[in-house]
Amino acid sequence: MQLSDLIENFDPNDPVITPPYIIAEAGVNHEGNIDLAKRLIDEAKEGGADAIKFQTYKASKLASVNSPAYWDTSKEKTESQYKLFKKYDNFGAKEFTELKHHCQKQDIEFLSTPFDNESAAYINDIVDVFKISSSDITNKPFIEYLCQFGKPLILSTGASNIDEIQEAVDWISRYDLKVVLLHCVLNYPTPDEQANLGMIVNLKGVFPELMIGYSDHTLPKEMKILEIATLLGAKVIEKHFTHNKNLPGNDHYHAMDKKDLLIFKKNINSIFSSLGSFNKKSLLSEEISRKNARRSIVATRDIKVGKILQTSDLTFKRPGVGISPNLISEILGKQVIKAIKQDEILDRQSFN
Repeated sequence: MQLSDLIENFDPNDPVITPPYIIAEAGVNHEGNIDLAKRLIDEAKEGGADAIKFQTYKASKLASVNSPAYWDTSKEKTESQYKLFKKYDNFGAKEFTELKHHCQKQDIEFLSTPFDNESAAYINDIVDVFKISSSDITNKPFIEYLCQFGKPLILSTGASNIDEIQEAVDWISRYDLKVVLLHCVLNYPTPDEQANLGMIVNLKGVFPELMIGYSDHTLPKEMKILEIATLLGAKVIEKHFTHNKNLPGNDHYHAMDKKDLLIFKKNINSIFSSLGSFNKKSLLSEEISRKNARRSIVATRDIKVGKILQTSDLTFKRPGVGISPNLISEILGKQVIKAIKQDEILDRQSFN
């Protein structure tokens, strides 16, 4: 299912937890190499992602020359945002269109986060959904520009307060567009203990009409953070993706790779197999237990023909093949027409 269809068909009144739509956030981990970008697409598909997302921008329109780093400079040593972004901004409409076609061949959805109007304008031709970075949640002019394309929006909420999220949602609502909110902690990397996954529940409570997801920046490890986010109701999961976590710098060090993604998919499949039905009812496999572990009405003593059944005549024992104890009020006061032995399970032919 395409992400736009998932968003369009979202039912806020359906309480059922479902496997998430998985976005492999390649960002600029292609490092300006089109063949590497295609490799990321291939490996994201092999790992089980539903979509792969890139980032579309020009450094000169994104950051001033003196913009300081906000990432772990022991991992990415570039201390200027402008210098870092400038390294990887050589893709344009031609390259992203080529990547879109490669995604179509691999049957994985192409997404990209634009960071300026020009990038958004040409990306509009090849995406069905726009992603808005946490960094632009207060960028009213840009959000309103994206709204004019009339497509669903995914809005990350890293480093924002509820009032700022509400304000951005209000801007979008004026255009009558669908919006998905992603809980996010804007810290690279995010320690597990700072993931604050409870905020997913908070967003669901404050915005019950909206689809809620999670954009993750924790280290992959066993992918448990994503499992927890899913069980808390995240319908969309986004996580940085790389072909090699050991590469220096940028977003490689806190990204998942194909193996991590396969682990997550395997675990998620196991979890949902265990979750089973969301409608409580007895199962076919429990029929033997319904029969043998429940109780029947049983005689406490020998009972002769003509006796009027009283409470002292009866008890309740396994198996449950006879008259259920929940029918005791229908049995008391009945006259015995067929002798009943002590410890015998009553049947309806014994009284009238």
